[in-house]
Amino acid sequence: MGKVIPGRYTAEMDDAFVVFIIGMRINRPWAVHKWLPVFKSMPPMIRELYANREIGFLDGTYHFSPRGATLIQYWKSFEDLEHYARHGAEHLAAWRDFNRNIGTDGTVGIYHETYIVQKGQHEALYNNMPVFGLAKAGRHVPATGRKETASRRLGRDNEPAVPSPPNP
Repeated sequence: MGKVIPGRYTAEMDDAFVVFIIGMRINRPWAVHKWLPVFKSMPPMIRELYANREIGFLDGTYHFSPRGATLIQYWKSFEDLEHYARHGAEHLAAWRDFNRNIGTDGTVGIYHETYIVQKGQHEALYNNMPVFGLAKAGRHVPATGRKETASRRLGRDNEPAVPSPPNP
């Protein structure tokens, strides 16, 4: 995952961006022949995204559980995300296979959520963490001064409720 960076940091983004959450849920664990192909379709899509950053994919994090997987992705725009969904070779193949082999039979659930985040309308904090999440998709910067509190990172004014330790 990366080297832990001691201290408090935040994420900077220059423009609006999109947060896309997509995943699968295994509803019938014994139906391995149904859910395993869905699960195995994810790595080729991820490789396709990282190999073709010019399509607007910024970065992503992936979380696995006994019931499935969730991917949190950051995109430059909704238009870039939608273009990939409709034209990305790996995604189109997985989409067609899912509809053909599972459809609405209930064995495997899939979901996605899309959030369009306007410039300056986000905040993040990473304390003693590797470069992660939005900071990996954008810039990883110290959370000091105007970036010390969540309200300040959102352009508001307040004082810290608890004094922040200095960054090393």
